[in-house]
Amino acid sequence: MATPAGHHPDQPYAEEKRMRIGGATVLLTGATGGIGQTLARALKARGARLLLTGRREDVLRPLADRLGARAIVADLADRAQVERLIAEAAETDILVANAALPASGEVLGFAPEELDRALEVNLRAPLQLTRALAPRMVAAGSGHIVMVGSLSGRTASPGAALYNAAKFGLRGFALGLRQDLYGTGVGVSVVQPGFVRDAGMFADSGATPPAGVRTVSARQVAAATLRAIERDRAEVNIAPLELRLGSALGGLFPSLAAAAQRGAGADRTTRRMAEGQRDKR
Repeated sequence: MATPAGHHPDQPYAEEKRMRIGGATVLLTGATGGIGQTLARALKARGARLLLTGRREDVLRPLADRLGARAIVADLADRAQVERLIAEAAETDILVANAALPASGEVLGFAPEELDRALEVNLRAPLQLTRALAPRMVAAGSGHIVMVGSLSGRTASPGAALYNAAKFGLRGFALGLRQDLYGTGVGVSVVQPGFVRDAGMFADSGATPPAGVRTVSARQVAAATLRAIERDRAEVNIAPLELRLGSALGGLFPSLAAAAQRGAGADRTTRRMAEGQRDKR
């Protein structure tokens, strides 16, 4: 179907309802990480009823208590625990799939069980949560699903093939599902940060970005996530202009992007990230 003149394809049509966070029940995965905690505070400030999940109970329960939220301890690498989470979060109006495991490093250096665990958490779990929770949203004619991905889902990087695989998959799933759910009142977004300086896997690894590459803050990621929900944006990329342009061009010209990344020292960055993440896989 042709797009009406003057309408940007990433914007909702005027007659479509926009999602209100205030009063909605929001399931946030990966709530115990630095970005997850920032997201939780931002969602609470908008008036959300929060369901927070993560595998670190010692971090999750105090966070939930501070925010007046419900804590659901779950390891998304365990399929039985994912099913239990689905049952306990059946009333979800907004899903923010933020959980992720570190997956930097040469693929040949991963044990088979590490490959499985990374793909379970970073790709399968958000898809399964969506498949289980979306029908209720569709029946209600209202809801929103956010996949928190990465610019690694737009262009590949050295030493990040497994992470790229998951994030490319999340992006494709979100954009395809958005088309499937068009007209139902349920929106779907993918939010893709670049290098986050103060929280998250990159910051935790102790690595530094390639020369000349700027970073963003966890608060910017949270603000972009709220914007994606409230404005029904298909894709929101949170990074300085040069990184956003580079990732877009990298998707179109992968060989050129690979050469540019080698010149900028991207391989050194991912090597440092892998070293810093090795005990967190």
